Amino acid sequence: MMIKLTQRIQRVKPSPTIAITTKAKAMKADGIDVIGFGAGEPDFDTPEPIKAAAVRALQEGKTKYTPVGGVNELKDAIIAKLKRDNQLDYTREEIITSCGGKHVLYNIAQVLFEAGDEVIIPAPYWVSYPDQVLLNDATPVIVDTLEENEFKITPEALNQAITPKTKAVVLNSPSNPTGAAYTQAELAALAKVIETKDVLVISDEIYEKIVYDDFVFSSIASISPAMKAKTIIVNGASKCYSMTGWRMGFAAGPKEIIAAMTKLQGQVTTNITTATQWAVVEAYNGSQDFLKDWVAEFRKRRDYILERLNKIPDVRCFKPQGAFYVFPNISAYLGRKANGQVLKTDLELCDFLLDQAKVAIVAGSGFGAPGFMRLSYATSMQNIEAGLDRIEAAFKQIR
Repeated sequence: MMIKLTQRIQRVKPSPTIAITTKAKAMKADGIDVIGFGAGEPDFDTPEPIKAAAVRALQEGKTKYTPVGGVNELKDAIIAKLKRDNQLDYTREEIITSCGGKHVLYNIAQVLFEAGDEVIIPAPYWVSYPDQVLLNDATPVIVDTLEENEFKITPEALNQAITPKTKAVVLNSPSNPTGAAYTQAELAALAKVIETKDVLVISDEIYEKIVYDDFVFSSIASISPAMKAKTIIVNGASKCYSMTGWRMGFAAGPKEIIAAMTKLQGQVTTNITTATQWAVVEAYNGSQDFLKDWVAEFRKRRDYILERLNKIPDVRCFKPQGAFYVFPNISAYLGRKANGQVLKTDLELCDFLLDQAKVAIVAGSGFGAPGFMRLSYATSMQNIEAGLDRIEAAFKQIR
């Protein structure tokens, strides 16, 4: 029997971040000393009170199905968080929890996008945005941003990209992969464009609490009532509470969209893991004090890795305002030789670093930005120092 896969799945590329992490893990399993800069998850453990809440839920027999969108206690905790942190008011009907932020985004794409629709995605972008649009037969419209503009889309570029086919704009602040974050004034300028158009905003705010240097996070939904009505907030516990494996994300937005997502999820996964829900209630309602120490440690690592990268000849690296990634420009090294091989692309350069220096880094091409590479500093300072030593030595071999 000849198995014929759909055209839809053939349009989708494997995740480059998962691919490089998988390859690095396989090398480690073979006894090779690989230092990984690919992981998009904090290296800190989930805080003890959160884990204890999950254990308590299990001991109390909270192991059955729940409502598709989550228990009321979890929705109420999310509502309180949005009010406390973002000065936004939502009802339970405007909230859904799903199996991570990626699942939330996929549900949004499923209920909103179809053939003929366009979705504006600023580049560099998180790797799954375009592919989730393609999976739903719509067209991703990639708008390149500039390094000198801190990798942020401008109101002029956004206005130019919007057409009668535009269904939505994806904003990610702080950004994966660049760490760029929009100020309230920058969001207000974008909102002036969006408020005059018949388009929605998908605002991915998963890194909102990981910001540096007195940067103040703002949600575009808080700019005005008109923007709130057009915005679907995507957030979750994965990054800010080091709960990536717990699989919890949420959406907050217009109740008609949330109702459609709930109907879809009811046919796919039903609820997220019940014990996870009670753990996240604790995450949102409990003490947030641990975040100060985490962010301070991330800032220390960011500053160190920035200093080391910017000392490498012909490498320059933007200073991120948030998240835990740096996105250095290594385009000057493309076309040069290493070990007799011409490194034509950032993919080939990152392969060289993995094979020769035993350092796992994700190429910028996977994020829509050839000539760059992404390093995660969600790893120990010891790994960062040793990894940068290897990277420096490897770049000296490229001539």
